[in-house]
Amino acid sequence: MTERLYYDDAYLTEFDAVVTDCVEADGRWHVRLDRSAFYPTSGGQPYDTGTLNDAGILDVYVGEDHDVYHVLDRPLDVGSAVHGHIDWPRRFDHMQQHAGDHMIASALWRLMGGVTIGLHISHDVSTIDVAMPEGVTRISPEDIRRVEADVNARIQRDVPVRCWFPDENELKSLPLRKKPTVADHVRVVAIGEDEMVACGGTHPSSAGQIGLVKILNAAPARGKMRVSFLAGRRALSDYQSLYAIAHETAGLMSTSVENLPAHVSAMQEALKQTEYELNRLRRESAVAELTGGELPVLPNGARLAARILKGDLSLIKDAASQVIKRPGTVALLGCETEPGKAAFVFARSQDVDLHMGQLLAQAAKPLGGKGGGRPDFAQGGGPAAVLEEAVRLLTTKEERG
Repeated sequence: MTERLYYDDAYLTEFDAVVTDCVEADGRWHVRLDRSAFYPTSGGQPYDTGTLNDAGILDVYVGEDHDVYHVLDRPLDVGSAVHGHIDWPRRFDHMQQHAGDHMIASALWRLMGGVTIGLHISHDVSTIDVAMPEGVTRISPEDIRRVEADVNARIQRDVPVRCWFPDENELKSLPLRKKPTVADHVRVVAIGEDEMVACGGTHPSSAGQIGLVKILNAAPARGKMRVSFLAGRRALSDYQSLYAIAHETAGLMSTSVENLPAHVSAMQEALKQTEYELNRLRRESAVAELTGGELPVLPNGARLAARILKGDLSLIKDAASQVIKRPGTVALLGCETEPGKAAFVFARSQDVDLHMGQLLAQAAKPLGGKGGGRPDFAQGGGPAAVLEEAVRLLTTKEERG
């Protein structure tokens, strides 16, 4: 059984060992050592990377025999001596995330009765899933800030972090936050005086080395509450990035960072008014374009306004409504939704004896489009050629309604 050196010293970055097994599978070599400082994926914490001699570590996992295996890009001779080197920035990042997880879980338990049931440390954001009292799956921004403040206050006090294997009698006496998931060889992590739980991960020796914890959000996930957070260097990098973005944006808007929300709100309101006025002008322009001259006369005597207009569905609906206020008028209007495709609105004034729903369906279906509706108003979509087909049907008297 591999001796797991990271249990005794999470800061160990180099070690010597002997290869006890090496098996090839799918072009990779699964190597077992007599001792190792490489952390295997477990408990939501990813594996360590680095090298064994000149072989790169591709994965580290716990096998079915509960031993540690190192997946390499090349083989190592059984019985040979190897020197291991841990990718320290990756290891320390995981230590910060894992300790941050404990401290958030502790605060949620103490302040709100939440029970953490899972941790996941990805390459960018870390998450914990929490079972909250009464099935709550979301907490307020004020509660998030309260938890965040509690965690960072303890980080700033640099409370100690202790990891050890208590004997059976001591384990029974410890005030663990939740029951261990294993029965034997239970390892306990304690952070300060109010966080103690069974855990096999790597952690810093004091909370101050976490530096900072930032909770990004708390949202529902699979019936529980998922808390997303950043710890340590990740939190600092996030702050630096947001700081730069905020100040650059403020500069572009000729205002201060503090005034950005009010400035953006005012711009949104101005934009809303501008869009409203632009849409009004577009509708007026479309109606004027459709009714400004003499319209073609259909065999039944109605005048036809047929056009693909620039705008959206709302615009052609409004334009059609305005056009058919004129007695004896049919409006077949479309707007481009993507190259070669369009949305359609077919409408008629009340004194015209045509069925717009039937006309649209009859024109659209052969071309792979869809549409239908009332006798006086129909809506659909499909190839732009649907409009040409509808005009053809009307002008050759094939659509009678």
